[in-house]
Amino acid sequence: QVQLVESGGGLVQAGGSLRLSCAASGRTFSDYAMGWFRQAPGKDREFVATISWGGTSTYYGDSVKGRFTISRDNAKNTAYLQMNSLKPEDTAVYYCAAYPPQSYPSMTTGGLRNWGQGTQVTVSS
Repeated sequence: QVQLVESGGGLVQAGGSLRLSCAASGRTFSDYAMGWFRQAPGKDREFVATISWGGTSTYYGDSVKGRFTISRDNAKNTAYLQMNSLKPEDTAVYYCAAYPPQSYPSMTTGGLRNWGQGTQVTVSS
């Protein structure tokens, strides 16, 4: 089991930027592909981005392509989500997830058992 802790959320104006971090502990970080999902009030959890074990492969949800960038630093056991050109519709709780090998590069929550507690991102208009 890997433990995940997100940080970096906050309140930002539309057009601004934030960088989220997901710190992992408990297991070998490089054994897991990593992903970010988000959930707005009253909505299902939505796929944002995922990155492979070594960081050479990434996938993005259509709503964030060209604006968000996922990355990882295996030496620091941390995954990141750089969010630029933020929009009010990006407002949500953002969660990171550790992917078991057979789940990558899933864009759904099924099969993902390791989640962080989430960090709130609020984008004002």
